[in-house]
This record gives sequence, C-alpha cells and structure tokens, in this order.
Amino acid sequence: MASTAIRLAVGWGAVLLFALAGPTLFAAAGDGWGNLPVFLGLLGVIMWSAFGVVGEADHLAEMLGEPLGTLVLTLSIVLIEVALIGAVMLSGAEPTLGRDTMFAVLMIVLNGVVGLALLLGGWRYHVQSYNFQGATSFLAVILPLTVVTLILPNFTRSTPGGTLSLGQEIAFTIFTLALYGTFLALQTGRHRDFFIGPEDGAAAHHDTPVTRRAIATRTGLLLASVLPVVLLAKQLAKVLDKGIHALGAPPALGGVTIAVIVFTPEAIAALRAVNLNKLQRTVNLCLGAAASTIGLTVPVVLALAAATSQNIVLGLDPAEMVLLVLTLVLNLLTFTSRRTTVLHGAMHLMVFAVYLTLIFNP
Repeated sequence: MASTAIRLAVGWGAVLLFALAGPTLFAAAGDGWGNLPVFLGLLGVIMWSAFGVVGEADHLAEMLGEPLGTLVLTLSIVLIEVALIGAVMLSGAEPTLGRDTMFAVLMIVLNGVVGLALLLGGWRYHVQSYNFQGATSFLAVILPLTVVTLILPNFTRSTPGGTLSLGQEIAFTIFTLALYGTFLALQTGRHRDFFIGPEDGAAAHHDTPVTRRAIATRTGLLLASVLPVVLLAKQLAKVLDKGIHALGAPPALGGVTIAVIVFTPEAIAALRAVNLNKLQRTVNLCLGAAASTIGLTVPVVLALAAATSQNIVLGLDPAEMVLLVLTLVLNLLTFTSRRTTVLHGAMHLMVFAVYLTLIFNP
C-alpha cells in the first residue's frame, strides 16, 4: 500500500503542477527540443500510473474471478486510450489520428503481443491450449467491427476519402455499441464459461469469499489510478503534436505512440500470464483489447468529431487494409487450431515487423 500511496501522490501531484503552471512550462519549452524534458516527464508519470492501473485491476481480477477480472483490466486500459485520443483530437490533431491509433492497437495487440506471447509460451511449454469457444467469440466480434469501421468507409459514396456522412456516423455508432454490448452480456452472463481456460475451469465455479468493502476499496484505488492518466492526457497531447511536427515524423507515429503508451502495461500482464501457462488469460487480454478498442473508441471518436465539427478519416490506406485483412485471417487460423505453437507466434511477429517497416518506409 505504501507504493500505491507514493504512485498516487506523484500522479496527482503532476496533475496539480500542470493545472497551476502548465502554460508557463509550455511557454518556457518553446516549439523545439525544449519540449523533450516535459514529454519524458509526462510519459514517465503516465506510464507509472498505467502500471498502477494494471496492478489494481489484477487485485480486482483475483476478487472477481475470470472473465470479469480481465474485463476490468481491459476496460480500464481502453478508458485511458479513449482519453488520450480525445485529448489529442481536441487539441486540433490530424484527422487520421483516431484511425491510426485504432489500427496501431490492432497491429500491436493482435500481432506484436500475441506473436511474442505465443513464441515464448510455445518455446517454454511446446504446445498451449485455450478455450476455443471464447477465442472464436472474440473474433466473431472483432471481424465485423474492424471491417465496417476501418475498411468500409473507403467504399461508401456519400463522402470521399475514407470519411462518413453524419447519418452513417450515427448509424455506425449505434451498430458498434449494440454489437459490443451484446458481446459483453454474453461474456459476463450465460456464456461466461467460454472465457475460462482449461487450466482453471475447475476452480472457476468456487467463488472465494470477498467482502463488498474490499471490492469497493480496490475499485476506488483503480479509479484514483486511472484519473491522473486521463487528466494528464491533454498535456501529453500538446507535447506529442509539437514533437511530431518538429521532427517531420510520419503522422501515423502519433497513433503508434498513444497505442504503445496505453497498452504496454497490459502487454506485460499478457506475457506474464503466458509465462505461467495461462494462455486463456492472454487470449482474454489481447482479443478483448482489440474488441474493446473498436467497440468503444469508434463511438467516442465519431461523437467528438460531430461535437467539434472535425472531419475524421476512418478508412485505411490500401497497404494498411491488406495488413488488417492479413491480421484478421492469421488470427482466425491461429485461434481456430485449438492449440498453439512457436510457429503461430513467428507468423504474427513477421506481420508486425512488416507493419513497423511501412510506418517509416511506406
């Protein structure tokens, strides 16, 4: 608890600092390399707070059991992602930022983290198993959500250039929330067993006595850990936007940076789980993050675009569409084989390496 108190003090101290002296700090930093110390300081505080979110969510996971435990962690992380994207959008960022961030999350989670997890797990345990019904349920949601939101806008005729008309934005938001809400009801309700791994299936039906007070305390600590990240997101957005323009870096790098900041703690949690031969928890974290990213981020991005009259581009470029389709097909092949090996991990990592190459050399 002492480390938790220190972390919260640092996080909320940074929030207070930027609330009182933020304009002075940014004015002193200027528009060039002077922003680097500010960026690194903010990045350090946000990452430390994000790891705190993972820690508190892990405690809640132990109290609530699976799949509610990983769901709490995933939703906490996606809340941070939505806050960062919203902050950057409100600061007048590129119209492709939301798209780039969602695509980066999908590539990092479905190829980078999944590939590394399967490679490490396969190397240590040779073959690992998971709940087939749960994995296919995730993929059944991810597939239509990603295609409709990131590919279909390139082929609609109401508006050009991968954008949507107001009517399409409203309809797609409703459809996305309805499908994701249905999936959450399935995951936490009648088909909860789909998301419990073979290794802990026997223990899944024996609830450990936990007091409501303990759950309320951990929930409060979780919220207290999330809020500094959300409040500091706008400050980081200002520095990030200046840095990308000053360096002449690809606009997509902003989305990648947000995705890395947000999902590094969850990626570590997923790798830790696979190292303990709990592949199902890794599947729940990775595929759940992909589904939650599209299911929750798209409605927020579209709502912010409508509220601020911004022109948001959702449709991916041709090369990115190829990578997305390849990623979806590869995940279908991986998570319908019922058992995974080192080869599955190597395939995902190859696609992730191609994605990184195309960011800097399109």
